[in-house]
Amino acid sequence: MNPGLDALRADLEDAATHLGRPHDLRFKPMFGGLMAYFAEKPCAWLSADGLALKVAAADQEELLAIEGTRRFRHTPAAAPSRGYILVPPSLRHDTPRFSAWLARSALAAPMAQRKGPRPKTRPSR
Repeated sequence: MNPGLDALRADLEDAATHLGRPHDLRFKPMFGGLMAYFAEKPCAWLSADGLALKVAAADQEELLAIEGTRRFRHTPAAAPSRGYILVPPSLRHDTPRFSAWLARSALAAPMAQRKGPRPKTRPSR
């Protein structure tokens, strides 16, 4: 795997362990990066750009006030994300502070949609 993604993943794993919930964190490869889920809720996007934490609208200004944070962009020309904020290394490596943000992210995020088999429909008469 990508060494940069491995380091970002380790930061999230440290935060989840600090919360006493390492088993609640899982990752899914997606579009060349990793989508992170905490307690079955999407919480972060890990890519070559860094770790973008999913944050509730009410918490975004507080997180954006931390030096080095900025809104995530999927591509340089894309509009800034409304929910994902890139977290600087200084915050990611401060495990107690970062774990608090991970917990807030999990509280605010909706459950991930699980796709299952489609129900069989009856033909109309």
